[in-house]
Amino acid sequence: MGNILLGLLPALMWGIQPVVMQKIGGKATNQQMGMSMGTLLFSLGILIFHQPDAWTWNLIISSFLCGLVWSYGQINQIKSFHLIGVSKAMPISTGAQLIGTALFGVLYFGEWQTTMQYVLGITALVLIIIGVTCTAYQEKSGKDSEEGQNMKKGVIILALSTVGMVLYAVIPRIAGVNGWDAVFPQAVGMLVGAIILCHFEKKPDIWGKKSFQNIATGLVFAVANIGLLLSNEANGIAVGFTLSQMNVVVSTLGGFFFLHEVKTKKELWITIAGLALVVIGGILIGLTKA
Repeated sequence: MGNILLGLLPALMWGIQPVVMQKIGGKATNQQMGMSMGTLLFSLGILIFHQPDAWTWNLIISSFLCGLVWSYGQINQIKSFHLIGVSKAMPISTGAQLIGTALFGVLYFGEWQTTMQYVLGITALVLIIIGVTCTAYQEKSGKDSEEGQNMKKGVIILALSTVGMVLYAVIPRIAGVNGWDAVFPQAVGMLVGAIILCHFEKKPDIWGKKSFQNIATGLVFAVANIGLLLSNEANGIAVGFTLSQMNVVVSTLGGFFFLHEVKTKKELWITIAGLALVVIGGILIGLTKA
């Protein structure tokens, strides 16, 4: 029971992360900088208790690059929150990441070897695609053109975000880097990437008050990240990965109840149905890793 609760820790923390971020507020640049600073502070604490056996160039470069691509993925995800809200953005983002990492695993790592893995995997991808489509549903009646345009922009931005997030997930595996060893150089890459990307935005205000307030968001993210490492050790990657994907339920419900994001009754029920399909798809993908 204790291991399962540990496995749900990253789901809870990653789920409340966007809610905390939007509650604190600020520009996308403030939120990006705050997350990066909070993650770096947390990684310094981890570094005191855990240091790599050797600081190899493979470890430093791959982890730093991992942080850079995360920054690209994260700032685009944050932009989507401002356009379409957390309750719409997170299911789409999570579903796209599940599809991206699964396809990468199959095509690059050759993870699916048996017929059952292909059956489970393909079924999972179909369910996730249907689920994501459901969560993006909007009723035409009563919707102004601006909201429709925002939805289109949000989906495009989430597609860009997915590229960064998938690379963030697979680079350490390609490089053969231990997750604990990567924590600090990865966080440095996150902060450097945030500073660079934020300077491309208008009036970034990266060192403003809201940036420092959003350090709390970064700490929440960092706790989730460490929680996943601990969960993978205690439960195995299949269970740890699957449980972590439940974050989409927390963030979507958080968008409804704490951020008061508005949906019609029909949109709400279709979103809940889509959310269930994304979760089931995530569980099936977890089973392919068993």
